[in-house]
Amino acid sequence: MVTFVSMPRIPTTPQRSYNMSRIRSRDTKPELLLRKALWAKGIRYRTHTKDLPGKPDIVIRKYRLAIFVDGEFWHGHEWGKTKAIIKSNRNFWITKIERNIQRDKENNAALTAIGYTVFRFWGEDVRKNLQKCVNQIELYIETAGEGRVPYPEDY
Repeated sequence: MVTFVSMPRIPTTPQRSYNMSRIRSRDTKPELLLRKALWAKGIRYRTHTKDLPGKPDIVIRKYRLAIFVDGEFWHGHEWGKTKAIIKSNRNFWITKIERNIQRDKENNAALTAIGYTVFRFWGEDVRKNLQKCVNQIELYIETAGEGRVPYPEDY
């Protein structure tokens, strides 16, 4: 009896291009989870505000709070480890992701300069620890409402 082992199917360039074009930059599952949880708590917000640097995923203007939900691959989560794992088209991906990391820092600085507090959550953290993320936002809103805006170290 002969057993055949199937080889993994490697997508062609057009197939890969199509797959990558389907990846969304807004309204991702983790982002929707966080938004629904905030709405259920009575926290009202705006999404993808174009007049703020980086177009934050969630903006609570009353408390000058900008919230981003970042994808692990695109924004370089644990970049030291991930960078070593990338095998194909390394130059392109490393350059792209490092530029995304730099842009995130620039947007954080620009938002802070105009008086906003920036929260960044990894998509995986939102999926696994949604309540923790919501609690951090609620704590910020509570203390900001009392006139004492906490420092990020308070979390």
